Amino acid sequence: MDFHHIRLFRDLAHERSISKGAENNGISQSAASQHLQELERGLGVILVDRSTRPLQLTEAGRLYFDFCQDILHRKDEFDASIERLKERVEGQVRVASIYSVGLSEMSRLETEFSERFPGAELVVTYLRPEKIYEAILADRADLGLVSYPNETREISATPWRQERMVVAVAPQHPLAQKVWLQPSDLAGADFVGFDEDLPIAAHVKQYLSDAGVAVNVAMRFDNIQMMKEAVALNEGISILPVRILRHEVEQGRLVAIRLDKPALFRPLGIIHHSRKRFNRAAESFLALLREEEPA
Repeated sequence: MDFHHIRLFRDLAHERSISKGAENNGISQSAASQHLQELERGLGVILVDRSTRPLQLTEAGRLYFDFCQDILHRKDEFDASIERLKERVEGQVRVASIYSVGLSEMSRLETEFSERFPGAELVVTYLRPEKIYEAILADRADLGLVSYPNETREISATPWRQERMVVAVAPQHPLAQKVWLQPSDLAGADFVGFDEDLPIAAHVKQYLSDAGVAVNVAMRFDNIQMMKEAVALNEGISILPVRILRHEVEQGRLVAIRLDKPALFRPLGIIHHSRKRFNRAAESFLALLREEEPA
């Protein structure tokens, strides 16, 4: 079925003019007249009374005009349905995330993703950074959310955002009344740090060293929740991403104090296998992540 010819007859009948119908469809009047003659020969009936001006449809012509209208209406509905089908996001996306992103972000991201794309499924696992790289390489995860992303021949890394790091203290700590802190204000303080094998531990250590500040590392954890609990119990202060402290600050269990110049930021990135081909669910989750604003 040639929809161009159907539109041509529809327009010819609507305009009651072969020349205007031809003009609406970007063809010559002679081509439109030839098509009309071929159509009438094929159907074995006369569709247009050429003896009148403007043109009049015969009874057969009115039947064919109604048929054309119906077909084109159904075609428009079909095209719209196909476009909606193309836009529908379905499938599963597997995300491996470091704990700190999961604690502060993932519940909200899961809710937003589910509301936007009800036909897609988001499966999230929380792992230590090195385990996330292993999951990506073994195709147990489509996307990884890590701090201090490391790109290799097999791993592609995309910057996601820079998260501000702040000093976390218990409300009863002497520094809790401060609005801003200089690195030097932390000198000699009992400190709750990250496990030394984590990139963030090296970053904080370098930051303090560059400022000429020595702290007393009282304890170390690879679990941010434990770090926050230790700080809330006034076992020491810590330097943590501000996003992961929101809940405790709102509850009044912790105080977050900004570091004055130089500020400190933790880079977050999105990693995936360099040869990974994403489905629509993964592409849509990536787009959602890129909407996120830095802290």
